[in-house]
Amino acid sequence: MNKDAIIEQTASFVRKKFETDSSGHDWWHMYRVWQLAKSIAATEKEADLFVVELGALLHDVADWKLHDGDEEGGVKVAREWLESLGVEKRVVDHVEDIMRTVSFQGANIPPAMKTIEGKIIHDADKLDAMGAVGIARAFAYGGAHNHMMHDPEVKPEAHNDFESYKNSKSPSITHFYEKLLLLKDRMYTKTARQMAEHRHQYMEQYLEEFYAEWEGKK
Repeated sequence: MNKDAIIEQTASFVRKKFETDSSGHDWWHMYRVWQLAKSIAATEKEADLFVVELGALLHDVADWKLHDGDEEGGVKVAREWLESLGVEKRVVDHVEDIMRTVSFQGANIPPAMKTIEGKIIHDADKLDAMGAVGIARAFAYGGAHNHMMHDPEVKPEAHNDFESYKNSKSPSITHFYEKLLLLKDRMYTKTARQMAEHRHQYMEQYLEEFYAEWEGKK
């Protein structure tokens, strides 16, 4: 099977798996990350586009948030899928490593991507957590998991380990300070850093408006 056919079938596989999600991790999140990753990869000439596309499409198949905290089930599913298509072991191993590493793990835990392909997918995924789309996704996720929208008495926590971040039930607005506003300075690639500046500013403006309305000032 040629690479284009593998990408096409993988996109269909992911779409069927996530098309009914309402937590902000739906097919269209995967689609946007896929498109963003291709755009970033176009400026990172040494990247293996086949790995980038597969990793972008499959990156959330292993996301613990979508598997009741299980960090292994999704990885197994993705590996079995790629092997069923005859993808060579080198590529499967690379995609699996990206899937294991891409998730944000806490404010005090730096990202740890080792390859340019992983860095591109990391940046694309984090860009989709920022800006107008990122705001919408934050509230969609909070609503889907019974998190409060805002509680002024809940202060942000800089998580020192993945377990404490994973188990956090912070309100959606607090999540901005625990993750979303930190992403701009965690981008690997020049293209993503430039895009992140605009999205970061938009989130800051949104928060200003939110707090003004919250206090009845507008």
